[in-house]
Amino acid sequence: MSLIKQLWIAIVVVTLLALGGNLIVSTLSARHYLEQQLRVKNLDNATSLALSLSQLPKDPVTVELQIAAQFDAGHYRLIRLVSPKGDVLVEREYEGDLTGAPNWFTRLVPIAAPPGVAQVQDGWHQFGTLSLESHSRYAYEALWTGTIEQLLWFLVGGILTGITGTLIIRHITRPLHGVVEQAEAIGGRRFVTTPEPGTTEFRSVVRAMNALSVRVRTMLAEESGRLEQLRRQVQHDALTGLYSREQFMNLLHAAVSRDDAQATGSLLIVRIGELTALNQRLGREGADRVLKRTAECLAAVATPHADWETGRINGSDLALVAPGEDNPERLAAEVADALRRTMAKEGEDTALPIAASRYAAGETRSAVLARVDGALATAEQAGGRAIRIVENPEARPLHADLQSWRSALMQSLNADGVRLGRYPVVSRDRKLMHFEAPMRLQLAGEWQPAGVFMPWVARLGLLPQFDIAVVRAALDKIAASGDPLGINLSSASLCDAAFRSELFRLLQDRPAEAAQLWLDLPEYGALRHTEEFRSFCIALKPTGCKVGVEHVGAHFGQMSDLHELGLDYLKIDASIVRGIDADKGNQSFLRGLCVIAHSIGLLTIAEGVRQDNEMASLTDLGIDGMTGSAVRMPT
Repeated sequence: MSLIKQLWIAIVVVTLLALGGNLIVSTLSARHYLEQQLRVKNLDNATSLALSLSQLPKDPVTVELQIAAQFDAGHYRLIRLVSPKGDVLVEREYEGDLTGAPNWFTRLVPIAAPPGVAQVQDGWHQFGTLSLESHSRYAYEALWTGTIEQLLWFLVGGILTGITGTLIIRHITRPLHGVVEQAEAIGGRRFVTTPEPGTTEFRSVVRAMNALSVRVRTMLAEESGRLEQLRRQVQHDALTGLYSREQFMNLLHAAVSRDDAQATGSLLIVRIGELTALNQRLGREGADRVLKRTAECLAAVATPHADWETGRINGSDLALVAPGEDNPERLAAEVADALRRTMAKEGEDTALPIAASRYAAGETRSAVLARVDGALATAEQAGGRAIRIVENPEARPLHADLQSWRSALMQSLNADGVRLGRYPVVSRDRKLMHFEAPMRLQLAGEWQPAGVFMPWVARLGLLPQFDIAVVRAALDKIAASGDPLGINLSSASLCDAAFRSELFRLLQDRPAEAAQLWLDLPEYGALRHTEEFRSFCIALKPTGCKVGVEHVGAHFGQMSDLHELGLDYLKIDASIVRGIDADKGNQSFLRGLCVIAHSIGLLTIAEGVRQDNEMASLTDLGIDGMTGSAVRMPT
């Protein structure tokens, strides 16, 4: 809760306590005063009437007429004359309704005044005892009117207090905005200083923060471990350790939007069947244990693959997205076998239906999810640990088999049927950094995006040949246009000696073009082939080209010794960038990542920027560059 809200709550509470207490005390005091007045009136009127009756003849008619005349002339609730033997001689009682105040008010603040009592004499003998009680409706009316008037005055006082409090809070907190902005700037490695405000407490804070700006660089080394811990807190489910629903959905969207060798893959969902019944049968801890074991099985299947991710998408559904896995049957069988072995050890026969489907380039996240959800419902109806695999009925591959794909791909490559796309990457001040240039290949008479053919290139083991063709095309285009270009290299090419040798030769032969070339390598490739990646980066440094890692995010904490690799930039994965303007957790993670990157001289570039709100947030978080559908060519 913000400080301003806390101050407002404090003002409201104090005002209500003060005004409410004053109202209660005033009302009770008024009630006591009215009771006293009624008591005195009752006694005086009873004494006066008894004296009059004592001087009159004591025949019943005369006595009754006198009491009736007194009752009608005054405002009484009751006048009663009782004989010494206890017999009621005369009685007059008001039988109308109480008016002048609401019933709830009369019940809440009752007015209890004792009746006036006096003796009526008949000569030297006692004739009777007279009891007289004045009506309290007028007292209630006076008390109610006074309470309403006080309440109105208190309301006016509360409004004036609120207006005064608003002005005071604005005056007090005006320096606080500068303090907050300075703190955020320091968090983004923008070491600014601000003038010291007049408020003593804020002045001490600003003075300390100004001093901190000088020393903050010494603390950057500790951020890496904290950043990974923060990432797990904001992106992972606390119980299972898998990604939370929101983050997994971002990862899935990024996976189906890829335009490289991993553009196709499989999505698998496991459902903990009848979770409510499982809770009742095993208890909360037992059901949680089943969830954890299921999550561990999925994580074990995904761990050997750096770019496979797992998540908990609702209470009972756990999911695995496997970029590059084109065989969902094999994936489902592997998961089912891991679950069977794990549950057998636990002695559990919980229903664990599984559904999986292949996705391809060009599909939407919602379409893939809907397809797998439908299959999962069918598997659940079948009972037990049924597996259902569903294919996209609209999928129409360009070629039917691997041999046909090989022939078409090599024919296009040898015919120089390679073209590069052109998508701007702009800096935070909207200046061009370079153009992303994804590969396009002419197949079946049309230019196809990389997501269509690169998965088949990977299956056929042709990635190094296609990567070197892209490098040649990029150097030629740089020579023709003079514009800097960024191209993607596959992780398979890192381990190919022939590719590395040809790449180094091309870059050394064309140093002017090499200085304008940006080479992107995937994060999962850098993690899978650590030593090859290290030697590759160090060897490329003398050529003058820029080398960076793309799709950075989920495994950033595992990339050690970044400062020793000679990298130039990091491209932040679209799963973190997506919705960054509304995601406070990912904002904190991305801000910390930028701090670490900047501390070792790396630029940070956000991928997949789709909205202007995201661009504004990324700029505030310290991102150096952006690319995506929302990024336009600078004018």
